[in-house]
Amino acid sequence: MLKKIQYNICVLVLVLGASIPVSLHADSGAVPIIVTTIKPLAIIAKSAVGDAAEVEYLLPANQSPHSLSLPISALKKITEADLIVWIGRDFETRSAKTMANLSPSKKITVADEIAKLVAGGDLRGGNSQDNSYSIDPHLWLDPTYGNSIAAEIQTRLGLPIRKIIAEDNIQLLKASVMFSEGQNYLSHHAAYQHFIRAFELPAGMSIRNAQGHAKGVQSQLQLRNTMAKANFSCIFIEPQYQGKDVAIIAAQFDLPLVALDPQGLSQPLNNSAYEEFMAGLVAQFKACFQ
Repeated sequence: MLKKIQYNICVLVLVLGASIPVSLHADSGAVPIIVTTIKPLAIIAKSAVGDAAEVEYLLPANQSPHSLSLPISALKKITEADLIVWIGRDFETRSAKTMANLSPSKKITVADEIAKLVAGGDLRGGNSQDNSYSIDPHLWLDPTYGNSIAAEIQTRLGLPIRKIIAEDNIQLLKASVMFSEGQNYLSHHAAYQHFIRAFELPAGMSIRNAQGHAKGVQSQLQLRNTMAKANFSCIFIEPQYQGKDVAIIAAQFDLPLVALDPQGLSQPLNNSAYEEFMAGLVAQFKACFQ
């Protein structure tokens, strides 16, 4: 009962404070606070603002962003923040009600911003079996979108617009990834469509769908039949998942496990964090084929 009362008080404070402008801290001489739901958005935010703002994120390292549920401590952080950055209602489903109480001036809904940027384009990614989202929410994995998210954050804080990863560096990373015809890989879940398109990589296959949920028996059987006939180099495993299903398939087909960290859990939050994160992700991806 006490926790429920505390939760309701936090929500009330959140609603009352939702219309406070981002510039409030700047007017008082304090450093603005940016709170993101997941670490990848914190990586983008820190790269975008440098030392001009404090950046925090809500998702614990051992939790999947698909199941993000906000505790009272997170509501307190949101209340104290000047700007909230989240992907959107389809991705952080359990946070959608809280975010709906925020004024548009206090939040950036990344999925909506990118959808406006590529109006008429396909943001879904993958096939219907792998992805039931209206938009593939793993938008931070495309550096073009990363720059766009950063620009929106910079605009909200009244900072100069600058890219957090240069186009020349994107092209260098793209050129560094060389694949032979017929090389395949398996990922834990279908999270990499934006990354694959941005760097012109082979699509691969996944054990779970875009939400991280297990696929049906028929899909799992089809996956194993395909793997038995094709040349797979490795299975990518993500640090936030225990990966029992990954280990079973790796043992069955005698494939190495290669760490791939799309959440940037090991990436320090510094002024060049996003560029380092993308370079690290490309290097991890290449490790499968070396």
